[in-house]
Amino acid sequence: MTPKSRISTRIAAIAESATLAVDAKAKALKAAGRPVIGFGAGEPDFPTPDYIVTAAANATSVPANHRYTPTPGLPDLRDAIVTKTKRDSNYEITADQVLVTNGGKQSVYQAFATIIDPGDEVILPSPFWTTYPECIKLAGGKTVEVFADESQNYLVTVEQLEAARTPKTKALLFCSPSNPTGSVYSPEQVKAIGEWALKNNVWIIADEIYEHLLYDGAKAPSMPVVVPGLADSTIIINGVAKTYAMTGWRVGWMIGPKDVIKAATNLQSHLTSNVSNVSQRAAIAALTGDLSAVHKMGEAFDRRRKLIVGLLNEVPGFECPMPTGAFYVYPSVKGALGKAIRGKTAKTSAELATIILDEVEVAAVPGEAFGPSGYLRFSYALGDEDIVEGIGRIKKLLTEG
Repeated sequence: MTPKSRISTRIAAIAESATLAVDAKAKALKAAGRPVIGFGAGEPDFPTPDYIVTAAANATSVPANHRYTPTPGLPDLRDAIVTKTKRDSNYEITADQVLVTNGGKQSVYQAFATIIDPGDEVILPSPFWTTYPECIKLAGGKTVEVFADESQNYLVTVEQLEAARTPKTKALLFCSPSNPTGSVYSPEQVKAIGEWALKNNVWIIADEIYEHLLYDGAKAPSMPVVVPGLADSTIIINGVAKTYAMTGWRVGWMIGPKDVIKAATNLQSHLTSNVSNVSQRAAIAALTGDLSAVHKMGEAFDRRRKLIVGLLNEVPGFECPMPTGAFYVYPSVKGALGKAIRGKTAKTSAELATIILDEVEVAAVPGEAFGPSGYLRFSYALGDEDIVEGIGRIKKLLTEG
């Protein structure tokens, strides 16, 4: 008699988060005293701005913050999100279109869980953030990958989307600026994709978490602003994590049609109830404060972006486009595959990432986490000296031949 599995098939099918795994391995090696430089983390290396921390500290002594509060979020925070959305995106919404979640990741999960039925197809432009396909799978949906390589600056076209569309297509996941590539769709591209979605009754789940991290004059308009007809079939994902260096505070939100937000709120009431009130108070301070700290972080990211791209393009076999958003670069490393490296030969980017970590103690996330092999993702949310040292180690390793 075959023993029953201890873990459900549904949960056992979830792939490990490759980005968190790489970051955890790098941190463990560092804790053991190894001089590891980790490019795996998807979080700013800056502290949360002081005025936000102060607001949170003050909130801890208010008894009301010690208790349950409404599942969809503190009224003051939902109002702040309404105001911020108008200010930053020129998108007019009401508070009952907002659901505050435990980070943007919970919003992603709940968006798919709320609108996807078993068998529904979700078009997922590739390279993609590692969590998207797992959330689609948990909702019973089927991921349909549409790949755009470096020759397209990792941006899919309407023609590619149309070729992937079937009668089962329910939604398109749209992330601009992109994790993992840092690529940004132009306003014209956003409009074309939005009009395609509207014409074909395709829902848009738009991840706007990197909206403020833009360079070289790039713009990332919100899809329902460019194509107003999409307002009733768009769910926007956002949060304070990337913009305000608040990854650990776990405050995100989803914006959508009232019926969808009501249904997602019901789901969340059984999952987690309200987000930590102290974190919500911190988020209110973030959204209602000025953006000077954000701009200062943006200036540092911009400098590091130019630095790391220049260094990566000096590495034999690497080809790195210049991103215009987020804080990632996504070089093609296909030219480095199949070559001997200290007696080892990498046939895939996953194998190359392992060799680089083992030989020179530099951690990057392989392309297999985000789509096809042949790429590495480097975060430049770390100090300039570490960027120079880390990429220098890789260059030296691959120059040895």
